[in-house]
Amino acid sequence: MADVNPKKIRFAKNGMVSMAPTGDTLVLPIGVGDGVTAPTGYKALGYVDESGVTLTPSIETDPVNVWQSAAPALYNVKSAAFQVKATLMETSKLTTELFFGASWVALQDNQGQPTGVYRLDLSSTPDLAEFSLVVDWLESGKHYRSVIPRAMISDRGAITLQRTENKKYELTIEAMDSAGTLGYVLTDDDMLDTGGAGGGTQGLVADGVGESV
Repeated sequence: MADVNPKKIRFAKNGMVSMAPTGDTLVLPIGVGDGVTAPTGYKALGYVDESGVTLTPSIETDPVNVWQSAAPALYNVKSAAFQVKATLMETSKLTTELFFGASWVALQDNQGQPTGVYRLDLSSTPDLAEFSLVVDWLESGKHYRSVIPRAMISDRGAITLQRTENKKYELTIEAMDSAGTLGYVLTDDDMLDTGGAGGGTQGLVADGVGESV
C-alpha cells in the first residue's frame, strides 16, 4: 500500500476572522495564536455562517506559443490573486461598517443632545477602505493562521430580510500587493516532518512580534 497516514487529514472545526486598519503602527503577527483570540491590534468579526471561510489562491497565465511546437513552450504569469470569502452572522458596528463601506454617526437634536438614532450614509462615489485580515482555524491542537497585510472588499452579497433567518453579510475580500507578497500562512503543525511537537514554533503560539505594514 502507498505511504498513507490518516492522522495527517485535517479539518477546520473552529476558527475566527479578524481585521485591523492598515498603517505604520500595525504589527503583523508571526505567531499562530490560540485560535480564539484576535492578534494584537486586530478585532474579531464574530460568528461566521456554517459554510465557514473559503481561501482561494489563484494565478492567471498566458501561453507562449512558438513556431517549432504545437504546444506552448512555457506559460507566463499574467496575474496572481488570493481571495477570502466569508459570510458574517453578527450585526455590529464593525461588521456593518465593513459591509457597507461607511461609518455610523450618532444623530443629535436641535439642542445638540443625542437622539439614540444612528445614521450610515451610502456614498454615490464610495472609497474602498484598505485593511489587514487574519483568518485562524484549528483542529486537534494544530493551529493555522493566514495573514493578509493589505486587503480590500471586491464584492458583497445581498442582505435578505425575512422572518425565519437572520441577516447575513456576505463578503469577498481580495489581497493586494504588500512588498511582493499577497500574504502568508503560519502553523504549528509539523509540515517538515521533523518529529517536533510543534514544528519549532512553540514559542510563538501566543502571538509574537511581526513587522509593520
